[in-house]
Amino acid sequence: MPPPITPSLLGRRLVVSGLAAATAGASLPTAVGLTQTTSLLPTPRQTTGPFYPVDWSGDADADLVRVAGEAARAQGVVTHLRGRVLDARGEPVSGAVVEIWQCDAFGHYRHPRDRAEGRDPGFQGRGRVATWPDGSYAFRTIRPVPYPGRTPHIHVAVVMPGRAPLVTQFYLAGEPLNERDGLFNALRDLRQREAVLLRLEPAERIETGALLAGRDIVLG
Repeated sequence: MPPPITPSLLGRRLVVSGLAAATAGASLPTAVGLTQTTSLLPTPRQTTGPFYPVDWSGDADADLVRVAGEAARAQGVVTHLRGRVLDARGEPVSGAVVEIWQCDAFGHYRHPRDRAEGRDPGFQGRGRVATWPDGSYAFRTIRPVPYPGRTPHIHVAVVMPGRAPLVTQFYLAGEPLNERDGLFNALRDLRQREAVLLRLEPAERIETGALLAGRDIVLG
């Protein structure tokens, strides 16, 4: 597995860039993946934010809803996030490390710079997995919530040896706060916005009361 990415590697403020995004990248696990094309447009880059995890020790697996040693599970609506990591030709990328991090149901990050008072001890706050041979990844987390100044979002990083990490953010389709969010609106191309939107659907067949979202990630 590639070494963990660190704030020094990513920088605190990556410039929002990327020419465009994969318009066909949004799909639920029943149809996760992109149709074959000669060249896919890359997932746009966004900032890491001020709360990239500084501690990946302990429980940092794909299930953010359960924390080892905590009796209660995370507050919030359980959400299954699934997709694939693809290259620009639409080929699956095996062995890439996908990381996500987000605030808990009360708007607090698992980070020393965010206040610990009121933080949900049952929420892992960050997770890391390696993609399977078919490029797929899967996380069990919670539906992202807003906090002052930001629309609901999930931070995502994809790390591979020999190339700069791809850092982006996923947003909820149809969320009214998107239109007032500076980072979301920095994506002026509608194709870029589409490439980072999550469409939530009921996931009763997976877990009672849970939601499901599919999002492929295309490396430029």
